[in-house]
Amino acid sequence: MTAGIETTRFSVQGMDCASCAAKVDTAARRVAGVEDVSVSVMAGTMSVRHEAKADLRAIAAQISNLGYPTKPIRPAQPQDTSEPSAGPHLHGDPEFNIDGPWSKTRKALLALACGAALLAAYLVGRLAPEIGHWAFLLALLVGLVPIGRRAIAGAMAGSPFSIETLMSIAAIGAVIIGATEEAATVVLLFLVGELLEGVAAGRARSSIKGLADLVPKTAQLIEGDQVREVPAASLAIGALVMVRPGDRIPADGTVIEGSSAVDQSPVTGESMPKSTQPGDGVFAGTINTDNVLKIRVTAQASDNTIARVIRLVEEAQESKAPTERFIDRFSRFYTPAVLVVGALVASLPPLLLGQSWGEWIYKGLAILLIGCPCALVISTPAAIAAALSAGARRGLLLKGGAILEGLGKITMVAFDKTGTLTQGKPQVTDVVAIGIAEAKLLSMAAAIETGSSHPLALAILAKAKAMNVPVPPAMDAKAIGGKGVTGTVGGDRLLLASARAAAELGDIPAQLQARIDGFNDEGKTVSVLLANDKIVGIFAIRDEPRPDAHAGLSALRDAGVETVMLTGDNERTARAIGSSLGMTVRAGLLPEDKQRIVRELQAAGAIVAKVGDGINDAPALAAADIGIAMGGGTDVALETADAAILHGRVIDIANMMLLSRATMANIGQNITLSLGLKAVFLVTTILGITGLWPAILADTGATVLVTANAMRLLGWKGMSVFPDR
Repeated sequence: MTAGIETTRFSVQGMDCASCAAKVDTAARRVAGVEDVSVSVMAGTMSVRHEAKADLRAIAAQISNLGYPTKPIRPAQPQDTSEPSAGPHLHGDPEFNIDGPWSKTRKALLALACGAALLAAYLVGRLAPEIGHWAFLLALLVGLVPIGRRAIAGAMAGSPFSIETLMSIAAIGAVIIGATEEAATVVLLFLVGELLEGVAAGRARSSIKGLADLVPKTAQLIEGDQVREVPAASLAIGALVMVRPGDRIPADGTVIEGSSAVDQSPVTGESMPKSTQPGDGVFAGTINTDNVLKIRVTAQASDNTIARVIRLVEEAQESKAPTERFIDRFSRFYTPAVLVVGALVASLPPLLLGQSWGEWIYKGLAILLIGCPCALVISTPAAIAAALSAGARRGLLLKGGAILEGLGKITMVAFDKTGTLTQGKPQVTDVVAIGIAEAKLLSMAAAIETGSSHPLALAILAKAKAMNVPVPPAMDAKAIGGKGVTGTVGGDRLLLASARAAAELGDIPAQLQARIDGFNDEGKTVSVLLANDKIVGIFAIRDEPRPDAHAGLSALRDAGVETVMLTGDNERTARAIGSSLGMTVRAGLLPEDKQRIVRELQAAGAIVAKVGDGINDAPALAAADIGIAMGGGTDVALETADAAILHGRVIDIANMMLLSRATMANIGQNITLSLGLKAVFLVTTILGITGLWPAILADTGATVLVTANAMRLLGWKGMSVFPDR
């Protein structure tokens, strides 16, 4: 770090969109001594690189004045082991918690107050029409005064033409033309929209902080001949812990004693539980499924795998450049231009040409009405609201207009495999019976697997059910650690084991071994059933591609978008699936590897969308230009991602991009329509053909036309490989 330069993180309340982040960023950079700023809306944090002598209270005050209460985050104390320090750290300051019931936030209280005032004004207008106008004006002021204060504070902090400025101008303009009721309603809807954005952002923050819950709170610490329960966060490097079957592993470590299958899907995305032997590494938060393990801790709680995932997600969010709303960008030029043109029209003819002041002030006022940004303010959000609604009916959830806009620009989609391109659960693809009927083979295997929750067992039981074969009772059924499951059915001693375990019990015929090798080359897991020490059949099992995977990838290629698979699964399985789908594969990846590859693709010029469904995808989802979570995924994937596909259809990724392109075309039409009408009436007003009332009608008419055009998006349906859906 440069001498004299420090980095301080702040918690920032109330940020819930890219526009908020842009205003916070701009304001912070204007404080003396600030070198660089990065803002994370999702985490509710801001990291500031500043000179050592910079006044942190001045930075916090500058942001707080915008309506976003801000305070430096105190570093976690070294002796505090109550919870991992990799999280958002907000537990360090309980008096300044950014989370809480949404109904008690400032935005909620303001929206409720404005709504109540508007309802009261309506009742007053019905009972006493002569004072109805003043009642609506008071209702308008309830919501507009705070918005106006934020607009003024934003202007003083370097953002003079924010969305608050536009809303203030639109509301005041509406009052001038006598539409006070409409102005009050527009302000209320704006406040409700801000409140909903805040609720969504709060859920995202809670989800990321909840990642730590994957690591158990306690651990079974081995001390000599004794085992005692201790807080998992207190485990030191080198400590020895015992993990029972069904328990989550409390820390990253190395297996010292015991053999078991460990479900690593929360961390690596591996579709099958991994057979773990002494000397193998294991991750915090993964699940021991079969037998007792003794594990030596290799990382402290603050640096375990889950803690690093949390840290990576937050860092990726903070480094992502905020996307400004289109209307904010345009208003930098449009709003001041309208004010300048109105002033010039009102003053120049009388001053330079001796024209009537009354006539030209009238024309200047008409131009201000023509330039009222009502139609522009509604053009973009109306189209976005219609598109989001149409997408939601298809199970496409997008977190705001910036995401909707960005989807149409994607050039590369990076897919997870398990649960994204595939269905997320193993299926029996091949049954090879040797000397007995296939139905009997399935019946015996299902009998000894009954009651097991192992993914391979569930696959065999599902196949037996689909084939409608009887499942007899099994005697003495039990799991044999690292090998398989055994039991007695109808007097036959059965063992369902891996091909490797079966080979240890006796030679496998060359022809059958060739068949097993062929299945392995196709990425399939092979289980061998022995009856009385004789092989009677084999099962090939694999997590198969989703039914629409081929069609979905083809639709992306037709749209000019490239694809790549990034998976934590083993190389052979990933290659087999990737080859069948015709896509490039990168396998054996940990969460940080996926994030690194996304960064590399971006550095090469690609605009990247990352699609995944697991915790292991969270850092890459956050690092990508657009993160997309597949339906049925973990909460953290859904909350970290910018968009979600609830029905789990691969083709819906292409649909998201088509919806984005249709929406942006609609927005372009709306802007052209609203500005075109204003340009026409600007000319006719200056020529004296039209006056105040036509100007008012032009603005109202433009708003109606823009809204009607945006509503056409409600009929959008997208592509489907399932016409009946």
